[in-house]
Amino acid sequence: MENQKKAYKTQIGGQALIEGVMMRGMNKIAMAVRLPDGSIDLEELPAGDLAHPKWYRRIPIIRGVINFIDSMAKGYTCLMKSAEKSGMDDTDEEPSKFEKKLTELFGDNLMKVMAGIGMVLGVGLAILLFMYLPALFVQGLSALFPLSNILRSLIEGIIKIIIFVGYLALVSQMKDIRRTFEYHGAEHKSIFCYEHGDELTVENVRRYQRFHPRCGTSFMIIVLILSILIFSVVTWDNLVIRILLKLALLPIVVGISYELIKFAGRHDNLVTRIISAPGMALQHLTTREPDDSQLEVAIAALKEVLPVHQGEDRW
Repeated sequence: MENQKKAYKTQIGGQALIEGVMMRGMNKIAMAVRLPDGSIDLEELPAGDLAHPKWYRRIPIIRGVINFIDSMAKGYTCLMKSAEKSGMDDTDEEPSKFEKKLTELFGDNLMKVMAGIGMVLGVGLAILLFMYLPALFVQGLSALFPLSNILRSLIEGIIKIIIFVGYLALVSQMKDIRRTFEYHGAEHKSIFCYEHGDELTVENVRRYQRFHPRCGTSFMIIVLILSILIFSVVTWDNLVIRILLKLALLPIVVGISYELIKFAGRHDNLVTRIISAPGMALQHLTTREPDDSQLEVAIAALKEVLPVHQGEDRW
């Protein structure tokens, strides 16, 4: 493929992995991982429906929900693969009786089963932290002080944001997470370099910023902010009913957030800069400056998913 000669915004996106980066192109997905011996392992993954435009891609809100679910599933699969490839799972310790029993029971499907359990537990923890506990706290607070529904929803939303930012600040201090955030920075810098039409070399990629408006971090903070507005209409009369109604409305929040991120990714004006500002600020926590070896990994993954014909990936 010829080098780009004109700058434009691409639909290509990515995700940081354990010692690696995953990139999603128009018709393929690729992940690059730095192996323990120092080499880069490059793997192309099944794109599934990604390669074939579907009816839902033309329907706002719905396409956001479907893309979010698809991205979560593929991203989690790549994360598990990268942990295995990078040697994180390697250990010289003798497996426990419980581990041996699980291996006998599930065989080669053990990792898939464990990944599924991990996802279920993760969703449950998210519901507990970002739905149940904030609502429970505000309900208790409203018993002491008379609060309007809008004010209660605002306080609840602020608590969610504090929990989210606090969690990111805490985990960013862990060595392994910091390295993953460095790969996150490498992913952003390489996409910026590509969008500006420069050749994908370490020297060129290094000089771009690590903050990108079309990022998962930006998406999550928009979801939290938007939920304050949408969930303000949900009843506070019964805590359980409120949680169930919020779960029912969550796809709408996700779908609208996707459209806002997509709009911000396509345009650069005052409105999109305001939309992107919270996420860009939060990326000071979720991205770190990568070293040259990490940039090499991001470049390898990105090159693998570039379109054959220039401009096919244009927003």
